[in-house]
Amino acid sequence: MAKDGARLMRILSWAYLVLIFVFILLPVVALVVFSFQDGRLPVPPLKGFTLKWYAEVIADRDLMAALWNSFIVAFGSSAVALVLGFLAASGLARVALPGSVVMRGVLIAPMTVSYLIIGLGLLQIFNKLGLRPSLLATGIGHVVINLPLCFSIIYAAMGEHQRNALRAARDLGAREWQVLALVSAPMLAPALAASFFLSVTFSWDEFIIAFLLTRFDITLPVEIWSMLRSGLSPKTNAIGSLVFLVSVAIVVTLELTLFRKPRP
Repeated sequence: MAKDGARLMRILSWAYLVLIFVFILLPVVALVVFSFQDGRLPVPPLKGFTLKWYAEVIADRDLMAALWNSFIVAFGSSAVALVLGFLAASGLARVALPGSVVMRGVLIAPMTVSYLIIGLGLLQIFNKLGLRPSLLATGIGHVVINLPLCFSIIYAAMGEHQRNALRAARDLGAREWQVLALVSAPMLAPALAASFFLSVTFSWDEFIIAFLLTRFDITLPVEIWSMLRSGLSPKTNAIGSLVFLVSVAIVVTLELTLFRKPRP
């Protein structure tokens, strides 16, 4: 009876795992499959196999420009958010100030605020400052939403052994920039990489702030939204499939290189 119960639990566990993966991956599978639809609408039944939608995506100058804009905004804003989050986490981890708890709360607060509220607030501030909607304004907005993420991940990774190593480096005569660049950053490399690429992912997919803070040079989500206003098309599925392929390639590369555990 005990063996039968254990076998049943294993079967149920595997069934639950399969259902979870189906629930998560089924929309992506449908997106990829119907990007090859030989028809005007990406809906069942699958009428045939074609690559013309991918050819149209690559030949579309507006899409390629939006893709390049998203690339610039995502990587640029993530790099700035990473540096600011790293410096903030290092400073608050080094010295216990009377208001450090409040400072951490203020830094993390944007994570609890709707992107719509942040976008509207930034739009009003930029209008007062004379900064018109642009990729620069969008990049600043993405720094605002990604900085709390970077700070949280990096600060959580700073344990007591990190602080002891930093104090030892300072006692040995290292300057502050040497402590941060040569001691702290290498020790926090996995946390820094995770912060950066999560920020890139969130910035890459972000729509509301990009929609409010861009006008002529738009990002890929805004361009896709404008395409969807004219109806569904396998072309939008092809765009999503290409973006998904790039995201998977980045994650697999990171898992095989940076995040791979060394063999004992």
